Amino acid sequence: MNPEDALAQIAAHSDDTRAANAKAYHKSKRIHLGVPNPILNDLTQVWRQDLDVETRVALADGLWATDIFEARLAAAKLLTQARLRPDDAAWDLIASWVPQFDGWAIADHACMAGQRRLTADPARLEQLEAWTTSEHLWTRRAALVMTLPWTKQNSPKPDEEAVRDRVLGWAASYVTDQQWFIQKAIAWWVRELGKHDAPRARAFLDTHGSVMKPFAAKEASKYLTDA
Repeated sequence: MNPEDALAQIAAHSDDTRAANAKAYHKSKRIHLGVPNPILNDLTQVWRQDLDVETRVALADGLWATDIFEARLAAAKLLTQARLRPDDAAWDLIASWVPQFDGWAIADHACMAGQRRLTADPARLEQLEAWTTSEHLWTRRAALVMTLPWTKQNSPKPDEEAVRDRVLGWAASYVTDQQWFIQKAIAWWVRELGKHDAPRARAFLDTHGSVMKPFAAKEASKYLTDA
């Protein structure tokens, strides 16, 4: 399948009213087709089943290059899969998208794909380390969003605990950044961590909560009953 055929399948479900509303909601300058997520999920599920990894990566690359909102979402969904072998090309493509992020919706879909590739090969966290000092807001944010899977273990192994401490160090370096999406990302990471590792989440807030924006500190403490 080529990107033109895939885009035609997406566009067959376009809705001008939904597109206009979505474009306004996301404050977007790119083309929106008004295709809802469930349809994109159905289409990309079929493509994942029918295409080998190399073809899928090429298709994702082509769809992303269109700069159409739904095509970029579909590109990310094509690569959102736990088992993907080989996956080096998929990871390289996802990482190449990060500097192009300019809004949360596309960024979060791509970060979900990135989460799978990071958990498949945690050595890739070394690449994220460089993202934490980027001048690009969305690149810095991606370092936290892509590492969310490490918040979820109730009984983490030592290497998983080490990743938690590492990412909390990144988050600590962000707390003086007053941009809303950075503060929200810190809150998101610490909030999710608080469900499974309250002592670490509480220690982070005890040290850094007073520097965070009040809304972010409050959200981060959501699951800490005595915070």
